[in-house]
Amino acid sequence: MNKSIEEARAFAKESHELQKFADSQDVEIGVAPTYLSLSAVKKENPSLHVAAQNCHFEDHGAFTGEISISMLKELGIDWVIIGHSERRTYFGETNEACNKKLHALCQNKMFSIYCVGETLEQFEKGQTKKVIEEQVVKGLEGLTPEELRYVVVAYEPVWAIGTGKNASKEIAEDICGYCRKLIRREFGEVADEVRILYGGSVKPENVHDYLMQDNVDGALVGGASLKVDSFHQLIANIAK
Repeated sequence: MNKSIEEARAFAKESHELQKFADSQDVEIGVAPTYLSLSAVKKENPSLHVAAQNCHFEDHGAFTGEISISMLKELGIDWVIIGHSERRTYFGETNEACNKKLHALCQNKMFSIYCVGETLEQFEKGQTKKVIEEQVVKGLEGLTPEELRYVVVAYEPVWAIGTGKNASKEIAEDICGYCRKLIRREFGEVADEVRILYGGSVKPENVHDYLMQDNVDGALVGGASLKVDSFHQLIANIAK
């Protein structure tokens, strides 16, 4: 819940040079502003990937406060984040609800970033892989291998989001690799095509180490992406 419409528009104006730099480094970038800013950002920089932070699985109806996929498509949005830890923690979002949203998005040929991750308590009890397996299997249940090409998976340990703590590159590689193993078990060879991201206190200083891991294909970045200069540094450090 960051940036007013005008602040988001100003960021989008600055992002033209950011986009050129990313393209020159063969790095794909995008942002996920609030619903109110989606149109402003998309209009200001159409070449930037622009994602919604959530959506509803129904096309319309008595769901006060919700936004449908058709509404997002009308704005030219074709990416949505699903199951972010804050949605799960603060708003009670379940794997089953995420699954409904992923199905609806795939049917609309929309791309999704599906977030999975364990809490600090689960991490300390050694339950990480049990939690991740449940989230991956139940969240992706019923999708076809073809539909899975519309899904990006993001491993975000809850204990590393906005805390200043971050998982080691070894932990990131282990769990991202485990996500790919689960996808391969459930869906077959398409697992090699699925992009898997790491998120959780990603900064310019550590992004290179994460992305050098075999199973970490990208990063889902929080605070470090809010300013164009730090976003630029992220790209520079990825490509170094």
